[in-house]
Amino acid sequence: MPRPRTPRSKAAVTGADKKNKGRFEARNEPLVSDDLGDPPDWIVDGETNKAREAWQTLRKEIPWLNSSHRILVATASNILGRMIAGQDCGVQAMNLLRQCLGQMGATPADASKAGAKPDGESKDPADEFFDE
Repeated sequence: MPRPRTPRSKAAVTGADKKNKGRFEARNEPLVSDDLGDPPDWIVDGETNKAREAWQTLRKEIPWLNSSHRILVATASNILGRMIAGQDCGVQAMNLLRQCLGQMGATPADASKAGAKPDGESKDPADEFFDE
């Protein structure tokens, strides 16, 4: 099964669009100008769920999300909010969160595909062996 395509907005954040220009030039992706924004009013923080806090965490940690991702982020923030509140999340909920993060391009495997530097270093030690 082939790897899922990297969205153009994620490629812009990670620099993949500059590294592999040809992959992104001919893409016809929908242009969404609105950012993710604040969580909807129906997402509330309570004693057993910190979904609004989770929304802000996801918004900060996954900067390429936009308004077209709101339902997916709502699902993920609901599960992550339960974790933040110290609630027990079952295997199915954890698997759904993992799937949501994968679809949003927010897993460590996605970061390695996008060329993130190890340990946050500004220079990858392997760079000396490759032409830029």
